Amino acid sequence: MKTIEGIIPVMLTPFTADNKIDYSGLKRLIDWYIENGADALFAVCQSSEMQYLTLEERVELASFVVEYSQQRIPVIASGHISDDVQLQIQELNAMAATGIDALVLVTNHLDPHNEGTAVFRRTLDTLLASLPESMALGLYECPAPYRRLLTDEELLYCAQSGRFQILKDVSCDLPTVTRRVQLTQQTPMTIVNANAAIAWEAMLAGSKGFCGVFTNFHPDLYHWLWLEGKQHPEEAKQLAWFLSLSAVSENIGYPKNAKIFHQQRGTFDCVHCRVTADDVLKKYWGLEVVLKQIADAADFQRQQLKY
Repeated sequence: MKTIEGIIPVMLTPFTADNKIDYSGLKRLIDWYIENGADALFAVCQSSEMQYLTLEERVELASFVVEYSQQRIPVIASGHISDDVQLQIQELNAMAATGIDALVLVTNHLDPHNEGTAVFRRTLDTLLASLPESMALGLYECPAPYRRLLTDEELLYCAQSGRFQILKDVSCDLPTVTRRVQLTQQTPMTIVNANAAIAWEAMLAGSKGFCGVFTNFHPDLYHWLWLEGKQHPEEAKQLAWFLSLSAVSENIGYPKNAKIFHQQRGTFDCVHCRVTADDVLKKYWGLEVVLKQIADAADFQRQQLKY
């Protein structure tokens, strides 16, 4: 298994104006992630608008990211968006064949109606039996269609199986992250926090990096925090404040606001989004100013860090 930790951007999917995946823009986006400190790529996830992609598109997207990354960094991808177990088996095996370094299981599809551990275990065991034993696996507490957090018992069951390498933790709760790090210490599983508000404290508690939405704005600053923060605690604390506050703008038009951010930098041309047709610059007054302030403040942080 490759080591999957550090700064793991949740990738956007650029589209053309006629609603197709923009692969030339995707090349530039992949290069931007890597040039700005990504240690791995999460190629098919909620930020990728996976619920709005067909299975063929999801498989093609993951295959493209693997091929274009050319082994520069590991690539992981969510394997399923369906609740029906047989459809999940089809989706997961199709994604497993793309060459990704870890196949990520979405926790809410393991227990679609939130019925509890018995259903979770039964679904999980069925899926594990259908997947290649050599395939590294991950878990993702995706917030949609509902946020299905793992119990400690479920986490340990997965971690102690030896098949899981990473949990993208969406608890957004530092004590939970800390407890999970401790629970999985003697297993192959690492815990990677996804919440910007606790990014620095979670790293100090043992989170192996960061995998949140603002890796689409300034992954290099999270990269500095991950690699250099412990050697520069005062600078890390102040940077963490900026990262937390800037991430609040996720609530005003994400992921389209991130696409606008990249369009303004020339990463790709079109801000078309399948998640929303809204003109978010009109819907959210002041968003354009906020995006500029985030970019300017990030540059200020870089100057302060001499980074």
